[in-house]
Amino acid sequence: MDKMNLVVVFGGVSSEHDISCISAASILRNADADKYEIYPVGITKSGSWKLFESTDYDSVENGSWETSEKAVPAMLSPDRGTHGLLVLRENGAEVIHADCVFPVLHGIGGEDGTLQGLLELARIPYVGPGVAASACSMDKSLTKIIVEQEGVRQAAFYLARRAAFRADAEAVCAEAEHKLGSYPVFVKPCSEGSSVGVSKATDRASLKKGLEEAFRYDAKVLVEEFIDGHEIEVAVLGNDAPTASVAGEIAPSQEFYTFEAKYVDGTSGLYIPAHISDSAMANVREAAVRVYTALGCKGLSRVDFFCTYADDEIVFNEINTLPGFTSISMYPKLQEHMGLSYSALIDALVSLAMERYDG
Repeated sequence: MDKMNLVVVFGGVSSEHDISCISAASILRNADADKYEIYPVGITKSGSWKLFESTDYDSVENGSWETSEKAVPAMLSPDRGTHGLLVLRENGAEVIHADCVFPVLHGIGGEDGTLQGLLELARIPYVGPGVAASACSMDKSLTKIIVEQEGVRQAAFYLARRAAFRADAEAVCAEAEHKLGSYPVFVKPCSEGSSVGVSKATDRASLKKGLEEAFRYDAKVLVEEFIDGHEIEVAVLGNDAPTASVAGEIAPSQEFYTFEAKYVDGTSGLYIPAHISDSAMANVREAAVRVYTALGCKGLSRVDFFCTYADDEIVFNEINTLPGFTSISMYPKLQEHMGLSYSALIDALVSLAMERYDG
């Protein structure tokens, strides 16, 4: 049987570039070489595209691939006749047909619908949700609106805008306090992931400081109600009939689940299954599928919730359409618990991508 040409795109221009490289290295090491002819395509922090013609995946993980002589300028063509990569060699452009693309790009420029739009133009099957689902899931304020219409309980929030904050920071803080009622609150850039720019505010001064920091990353920032509960995550897999894994629980090593705890030091505990009641587990799995379906997701997403300590109430937090795939990431660990090995998970995701174009 002929191998499938699988293009794995990683890196990118977002603040999560380094984590994307770590996730990609894990996928590249675990993709079945008997099934796939793998083409790793990295995007530098400055936005240059390069085909990495090597199996030295440690270089992908540590970032040294960028300066390797094995990194050749290349790009995905939007031309449906090309249907793949244009590799810019010294003697001209080489065309490499792409059967499927696996975008391992977290954050802006990869998880927000932009790359998905390019792939739709090229009519190349790809892993993960489409343009609209990606865009709406990336922007937490849009996610909130859609989930509210679905009737899933979520944390109360106030949407702050950079222009208004610059004009009158005290007024914005006062509006947030009036809307949410009490401290503590969480401050989050709308279109960043992995806890980048996120802070916990306990008074007016820390709220103002948190907003100043969050506005470095985004023009829109959420100020959210604090939910006292278990932090739980569900791995959803599928297209028209998605299934939800059991929920996993995060026991943060710090006051909340920071970027470093997620990806760098691995100090936070992960409990699979989560330490919640059977009824709460059933409710969160059902809610995860509802959120996934409401946003129009396909392929995969990780849907995050709180389960309140007081009464086991399930409260939606956020959704990640291209969740981390590092060795300590929750999504592959949850799927492994459900009986799907890392390698089999890659196969399933590629199959779901192809199904969308064959159907």
